[in-house]
Amino acid sequence: MKRYSIPAIVAALAILVSPACADNHAENNAPQFIRTANGASFDTDFTVAAENTVNAVVCIKSYTNQRQQQQQGYPGGGFNDPFFEFFFGPQQRQQQPRQQQRNSEPVQSGLGSGVIITEDGYIVTNNHVIADADKLEVLLNDNSTYEATVIGTDEATDLALIKIDAEKLHSITFGNSDDLKIGEWVLAVGNPFGFNSTVTAGIVSAKARSISQATRGGRMGIESFIQTDAALNPGNSGGALVNLKGELIGINSAIYSNTGSYSGFSFAIPTSIVKKVMTDLKQYGTVQRAQLGCTIAELDSKLAKEKNIKATLSGVLVIDVAERSTAMELGLQTDDVIIGINGTKIATVPQLLEQLNRYRPGDQITVTFVRDNKEMEKSGTLRNAHGNTNLTKKGEFSEVGCAFMKLNDETKRKLGIRNGVKVTGIKDGAFREAGIKDGFIIVDINGRAVNTSDDVEMIYNQIMKSDDDDKVMFITGLYPNGKKYYYAVNLSQE
Repeated sequence: MKRYSIPAIVAALAILVSPACADNHAENNAPQFIRTANGASFDTDFTVAAENTVNAVVCIKSYTNQRQQQQQGYPGGGFNDPFFEFFFGPQQRQQQPRQQQRNSEPVQSGLGSGVIITEDGYIVTNNHVIADADKLEVLLNDNSTYEATVIGTDEATDLALIKIDAEKLHSITFGNSDDLKIGEWVLAVGNPFGFNSTVTAGIVSAKARSISQATRGGRMGIESFIQTDAALNPGNSGGALVNLKGELIGINSAIYSNTGSYSGFSFAIPTSIVKKVMTDLKQYGTVQRAQLGCTIAELDSKLAKEKNIKATLSGVLVIDVAERSTAMELGLQTDDVIIGINGTKIATVPQLLEQLNRYRPGDQITVTFVRDNKEMEKSGTLRNAHGNTNLTKKGEFSEVGCAFMKLNDETKRKLGIRNGVKVTGIKDGAFREAGIKDGFIIVDINGRAVNTSDDVEMIYNQIMKSDDDDKVMFITGLYPNGKKYYYAVNLSQE
């Protein structure tokens, strides 16, 4: 028997996978194999996509004043979570020099990425990149620097829209995330660890991926991420995920990691959601959310067997239907299984939520569902959380309709309180509608002590950014005569 050495075997295998060797064989009219496929699936030239993207991706530096930094402990805005903590560079946990700490100027507290979406300076990024910042600085790929203003934020989808005063910028082209296929090549472009315009490559690992279980319930209002294996690290957050045409198909937002650095999985918000949220923030200042108005659960084989559902083994099971809801108008009932929205197949809860995130209250919707193992289809009008089709207005702190005066120590001592602010100059607004009068002293709001107008405004902003359907200030306080009162101030803007 003839024996072969290991180097000889390796050399033989190399011939089988070497294009150059294949060409030589072809010239000798003795091909060992032929290619049976070509086109995009074998195109791994990333240069065009990279060139079309790097100039549209920016570095965003956030700055906060020292008072905020000392309150927060470190400038992370509360995102001390190994699954999301990748949007600040490593310098963010370092102690600032003492001389700098005494400076009243804001200091850098965060580092992330953003994507230019219009030539006149609108930029999309993650909400957590800019959260609680007093100043935002945007660095373009050509090293020019601009100060940015916040147009709108949406904590639920972790998206934000900011703007710089510039023209004729290199904006990115939007692609259609619905057209993505599992296994398709994608590029991630951002500023990991502060290294500007870094490009990494990977494939689409999954679509409509939910990560709430991994994040212990999560904070995010979307559960339909694009999962990739493109490497992301601190500073990539808010950057672009693009296809090989250089088209934006997602905003990089999270990684799955036990360390806070890349470990193999990363997640991006699909453009099907990004486009709608950005349009809402630009047009209305806040996101318009439509709801079906029913309690749901994901159908599995166990539930299907329990409910005697045989027509489908996937979909979204209706548990309960709320009054004055779209679900009630559609005639949905307990144990119905939603399998389609406007012609798009629905197999999971994340897919349902992704579809609903594309629409606003007042939009028409057609729902396909299974009842008693028979497929049915009905149409209705989407409503908001309050059961109507009104669009939400952007909440402004001035709409409370009054000013707030700090109390002196003597007044606090006389009233027997340790903290409080005085309502003054009341006019038409949420406070007057709740029955509050001039001179009322607020001791706490939603269980939190207040001492300044800034404290009240901070609580107001947190309420308005929350995902709660009912946005209410529960106020405890007293009038100068010492009589205690409780008020509920409705902040819902419709």
